[in-house]
Amino acid sequence: MITISEHVFGEMENDPDGFCIKIREVMQEDYGLYIWPCSIALAEYVWQQRHRFVGTTVLELGAGTALPGIVASKVGANVTLTDRSDANEVFENMMETTALNGANCKIQSLTWGEFDESLFNLEVPNIILGADVLYESKDFDDLFATVSFLLHDDPEAVFITTYQRRSGHRLIEYLVAKWNLRCTKLIDAFSFMPCHKEYSLSVSIELVELQCQM
Repeated sequence: MITISEHVFGEMENDPDGFCIKIREVMQEDYGLYIWPCSIALAEYVWQQRHRFVGTTVLELGAGTALPGIVASKVGANVTLTDRSDANEVFENMMETTALNGANCKIQSLTWGEFDESLFNLEVPNIILGADVLYESKDFDDLFATVSFLLHDDPEAVFITTYQRRSGHRLIEYLVAKWNLRCTKLIDAFSFMPCHKEYSLSVSIELVELQCQM
C-alpha cells in the first residue's frame, strides 16, 4: 500500500520560508521505503540549521525516502540522493517523491565500501547526511570507509547522522578513530525537536557531526 505523508517545516502561516514536504511511502516490510524517526529528526535539524546549507553541495547516504535530502534541497543546497546499487524500487520511489515536491535533486547509486566509478565521479560534498545509517553493525565499516574517503579532501566537510541508541556506541567510537575522524557535536534529538514533533520520536535518538582528523 502506498501512502503520502506530510512533513511541515517552519510555521506555514507565519514563516515565509516554511514549507511542507510530501513523502511517498510504501507500507511494507522494506524499511527503505518508510519514514523512520531518525529521518524526521535529521530533516528537522537541517531545517533549523538551514543557513549552513545554502549554496552547499550535499550528499545523502542510504537516502531511502530522502526526507533530509529533500529538505536540504528546499533550503538551497545542491543535493545528490544515493542508495545501494541494487535498490531499484528505492530509486523509483525517490524520483516519484522529488517530482512530487518539485525538488531538483540528483539521484544515483552508491554502495558503501565499494570504490568504483560511482564514488569517484561524485562532486566533493560539503555536507554528508545519513539518517539511521548506523543500523546494521555488519555495514558500519563499509559506511565509515566511504565517509572517510568523501571527507578526506575538505577539512571543513562534515558528516551529520542520526541514530538510535540501539547502535553499539563502543563500535562506533572505535570506527571513528580507525577511519581518522573526530566528533565535533553529539546531541540528543529531543534537545532540538519542536514540542509538536516530539511524538514522532518514539525512541531515543542522537545526532552526531563528524569531520576528518587533521
